[in-house]
Amino acid sequence: MPGLCRRGSGRLGASGWAFLALTTVVVLVAAGCTSSGAPAPSGPAAAAADTPARAQLRWLFAAVAHLPMSDAEMLAHFDGSYLATVGPAELNRGLQGLAGARLVSIKVGEPSTAVATVAAGGAVRRGRVALTVDSRGLIADVGNVPAAGPVPTTWAGVDTALRSVAPQVHLLVANVSNGSCQPVHSIDPGAAARIGSAFKLYVLQALGAAVAAGTAGWDQPLTITTQLKSLRSGVLQYEPTGTQISVRDTAGKMISLSDNTATDMLINLVGRSAVEAALTATGMANPALDRPFLTTHELFVLALERWPVLAKRYLTANEAGRRTLLASTVDPAPLPTVGAARALLTRDLGSLDYFASASDICRAYTSLAALTRRPGLSPIGQVLSFNDSGLDLDPAQWKTTWYKGGYEPQAWTLAYLATTRTGQSYVVTVLTENRSQPIDAATAPPVLLAAIKGAFILAARR
Repeated sequence: MPGLCRRGSGRLGASGWAFLALTTVVVLVAAGCTSSGAPAPSGPAAAAADTPARAQLRWLFAAVAHLPMSDAEMLAHFDGSYLATVGPAELNRGLQGLAGARLVSIKVGEPSTAVATVAAGGAVRRGRVALTVDSRGLIADVGNVPAAGPVPTTWAGVDTALRSVAPQVHLLVANVSNGSCQPVHSIDPGAAARIGSAFKLYVLQALGAAVAAGTAGWDQPLTITTQLKSLRSGVLQYEPTGTQISVRDTAGKMISLSDNTATDMLINLVGRSAVEAALTATGMANPALDRPFLTTHELFVLALERWPVLAKRYLTANEAGRRTLLASTVDPAPLPTVGAARALLTRDLGSLDYFASASDICRAYTSLAALTRRPGLSPIGQVLSFNDSGLDLDPAQWKTTWYKGGYEPQAWTLAYLATTRTGQSYVVTVLTENRSQPIDAATAPPVLLAAIKGAFILAARR
């Protein structure tokens, strides 16, 4: 299931704001200044005032000294649809946690997103939060980026850490320097499992193939339409219908923000058949598991409309029958509301999802890496590098880090390709699942990130 509330970092709903209050970290991206007239901070925030994203940090740190924020001030800085989702009262409660916070550093990745590290009480408590703005410079999404916990120093430690998160674990650590996946360490890497939003790697593969064939271009404008709008995660669903965005920026949001509307726009551009061809082209062992390849709009309709009757009709049909049902019933259906979509947090969707194995995802990364080396396709690597979801490999040793993950309450996927400064590349892919209860969203991220970081360090030492 494409992430409704997460992209590997936690969205600031009720539990997300609790994290914010605990770690006192935030970055907000928009233009403007506070009506309070409070002075701007010195140091990193002042030095970063050359972009709208960073200028908003000054506004934020001034504004939190004068809470509660008025409705008028919120509307001047936040997207109205986002405010309707979060709620002004909850927003003010969360911002209380920023009192006394000190800005440590700022990192800008995807053009409309920035990440700040701040601390409270000296260096005792630190954390990071990413925020994204819409095309009008209004805040459209904000969420915490977890930090890794204690890093395991042995393969046994890596395995133990992963199994502490969920009972079902699939892991592949592979050297991909020669263009193929050479296993270094693994746990059941060939078994297909739910991958959530990691399916977007295959959409990116299809897009790269289309650009290489000349049927799509990075600067080509795409139009946001009502039919292509999807639910969170992401921010493009908040944009006015008719807004145009380049293919390059759409791909960036699909990967770094796991934007579902961006994903459906790109599937619409290249065609469902092209994404299905990408499953085979990358070497997926059983591509039939993901045929027909669903848009996120279709998946949300199947998961929410007339549940579970429509979903059962789809799942019990053969491939031809599924395609007919999509065209006749699912595609014409309006997008479910955000309120209705909250049911996904507790609903077991079973086989209504996207599937791949850890080995499949490794092969997808090697295929994307090969595309990136072709003329005109370097933006593939750029969009994969925007967001490392808090892994923070040592930049003295690691030159680039690619990331795509997927989240749903009972299944988490984190998939990385990282390259050392000496040119050695490794993939670490983790698929975790707990079929009996949701994975703990508070404790799992630090453990998963630490295990993955440890796997990269161990692999590079061989």
